[in-house]
Amino acid sequence: MSFPDVLLYTPALTPTTQTTTMTLKVGDPAPDFTLVTKTAEGPQLVKLSGLVGKSNIVLLFVPMAFTGGCTAEFCEISAGLKDYEALDAQVLGISGDNPFAQAAWAEKEGITIRLLSDYEHEVAKAYGIAYEQFLPEVNLIMGGVAKRSAFVIDKGGIIRYAEVLEHPKDMPDFAAVKAILRTL
Repeated sequence: MSFPDVLLYTPALTPTTQTTTMTLKVGDPAPDFTLVTKTAEGPQLVKLSGLVGKSNIVLLFVPMAFTGGCTAEFCEISAGLKDYEALDAQVLGISGDNPFAQAAWAEKEGITIRLLSDYEHEVAKAYGIAYEQFLPEVNLIMGGVAKRSAFVIDKGGIIRYAEVLEHPKDMPDFAAVKAILRTL
């Protein structure tokens, strides 16, 4: 099987849009991780390597639960989840919130994608997408918060699409994500 020759996706820059250079790039193996999700049965561990090979994976990192942009993104993806399933992809949403806060957020907003808690921000760091300071201009100086990002990982565990946005109000190019999934 051959894969398309794709480079790090860089969206058109607007006055508020900046992309960042990250450690990971298209063609790299996706760093493995084990994170917690909250299910009806209680907290469960999700290991990326345990999902690889079963379907393609879309990892969506957001800064934090209960915020406008993150809620809008995950509600939109939840509403279109069947589109991703039809492309043989499962979508995982990752934030630094604890799994109980994520579960409350999902219930309140109708978010149906599986949410994973990167409470220690280790995965954001491993993927090279952690803010040094989240939004210092509005006194949110928390370090380690994930930048809004999208990664497509193929069934072999290789990154086939990577988009990282500096400004938390900017959204990933989901048409480009789906275009990559169609090639896998």
